[in-house]
Amino acid sequence: MPEAVITTALRTPVGTAVKGTLRDTTAFELADHIVKAVASGLDPDAVDDLVLAEGLYGGGVIARHAALTAGLPAVPGLAVNRHCAAGLSAVQTAAANIRAGMDELVIAGGVNSSSTAPRQAFRVDGEWVQPWMPPTHPERPDAPGNDMSIPIGWNTAVAAGLSRADMDAWALGSHQKAVRAIDEGRFEAETVPIETPHGTFAVDEHPRRDTSMEKLSALKPLHPEIEGFSITAGNACGGNDAAAALVVVSDRLGLPALATVRSWASVGVDPAETGFAPVHAIPKALKRAGVDLSDIGLFEINEAFASVPLAAIKLLGLDPDTVNVNGSGCSLGHPIAATGARMLVTLVHELRRRGGGLGVAAMCAGGGMGSATVIEVHAP
Repeated sequence: MPEAVITTALRTPVGTAVKGTLRDTTAFELADHIVKAVASGLDPDAVDDLVLAEGLYGGGVIARHAALTAGLPAVPGLAVNRHCAAGLSAVQTAAANIRAGMDELVIAGGVNSSSTAPRQAFRVDGEWVQPWMPPTHPERPDAPGNDMSIPIGWNTAVAAGLSRADMDAWALGSHQKAVRAIDEGRFEAETVPIETPHGTFAVDEHPRRDTSMEKLSALKPLHPEIEGFSITAGNACGGNDAAAALVVVSDRLGLPALATVRSWASVGVDPAETGFAPVHAIPKALKRAGVDLSDIGLFEINEAFASVPLAAIKLLGLDPDTVNVNGSGCSLGHPIAATGARMLVTLVHELRRRGGGLGVAAMCAGGGMGSATVIEVHAP
C-alpha cells in the first residue's frame, strides 16, 4: 500500500467564542480561509477530495463550499462528524483513502464556529423546543446528553481519584505552556492570520496570562448541588472558534513530506466513561502502528476537561512532560470540530521543531467515543 504523508499543516488562530475576535466570522468563512491557505501552490486538478469535520451547523457540506471558494470546482467535499474527535476522523478518512489507493491527494481538517452556529428547533411531545442541540447519546442520570461536565469531567475525576487541586494545577500549567509557546513564537509556522470585521487576527486569544491557582480555586463548581463536585470553568475547556487543515498525499507522488500517518483507532465506551476513551484508543492505535508507549516523543490529549489527560497520564503511565507541551483545551480552547486537526497541526510542527519523532494525538468525544492518531514526523 502507499503511505499517507502530510505535506502541509496549518490552522487559524483560536478565538474565544461569542466575545472574541472571530465572533462574527462564520464556519464557512473560516473553512474558506484555511483551505485557500493549504491549497496554495497545489494543482487544482490533482486534488481528489476535501474532507472537513463540522459540528453544530445543521447539515450541509462546508467542505464543498470551501472547495468552490478555493478554486477547486472539481473537488466534491465530504462532511465528517464524530463530535469532538471529528477533526481527527477527517484526517484519518483522508489517510485511509490514500492507503487504499483510491485517492492520491486530499485536503482534510476541521472547522468550528461556536459563535455563529445556528440555534436549532426540534419537536418533542408535540412542542417545538428551541434552541435545541442534538444529544450525543440517550439521556441518563449518570451521563446527561448535553452536559459533558458530568460524563466526561466529573465521572473521570472520581474514577481516576483526581482532586480539585490536581485539575486546577493542570489547567494552570496549560495556560502557562500556551503563553510560553506564543511568546517564543512556536505557533507562528503553523498559524495563518485571518482578516475579520474586528481587524487582523493572528494570535490565539484564549490563554490567560494572569490566571493563578488562587483565581482558579476561587471559581464555583459547575454543579454545586452535587456533593464534592470539582469541575469548574477553569479546569474545563473553553468555547472556541477556529479552523485547521492538512494536505495528505500518497508518498508515491514524491512530494516533500512533513510527517507520515502511521496508524489510527477509534473506540466506543460507556457514555458515563467518555473521559477514559483516550486510555483505550491510544494503545489500540499504537498496536496498529507496531510501536510502544515508550517510542512516543509527544502526546496531544485534548483537555475537554483537565481530568481527561490526567487520567490518561495516570492509567497509561505517561510522562506528564510529554503531554500537551504547548497547552490544550483549558488554555488554547476547544473549537470542537476543528480541535483534532488543530492538535495534529501543532503536533507536526512541535515535533519538527524538536528534530522529528513519533507523536500521538488523542481525544474523547461526546456519547462515549474516542480516537487516536499516530504520526511520525520527519526531521527538518
